Amino acid sequence: MGDKPIWEQIGSSFVQHYYQLFDADRTQLGAIYIDASCLTWEGQQFQGKAAIVEKLSSLPFQKIQHSITAQDHQPTPDSCILSMVVGQLKADDDQVLGFHQTFLLKNFQGAWVCTNEVFRLALHN
Repeated sequence: MGDKPIWEQIGSSFVQHYYQLFDADRTQLGAIYIDASCLTWEGQQFQGKAAIVEKLSSLPFQKIQHSITAQDHQPTPDSCILSMVVGQLKADDDQVLGFHQTFLLKNFQGAWVCTNEVFRLALHN
């Protein structure tokens, strides 16, 4: 991993950490957000750490497992990292569904946090 650019290393580590937390206990995700963070979840918008964690904690399933198909990371001109994830998830006994998720990561007080996040299931109606 040492031969990859630093933004790819940070982005990949963040993505791994995020989905481990989400799958194990999504109520613990508050540590990766700040009060200015924004989440758009299937078109619904939430702002602030508390509102985001409340939304993620209230999702209507007991267990979930994410499988990452691909992830891409880019540095931004203002020293942030843009990460896009494509994968599949399985919630409870539902069918496997595809998803897309984008994160904007910023170094805030010595830690990488998610300032912006967009999630969509990959449904084609």
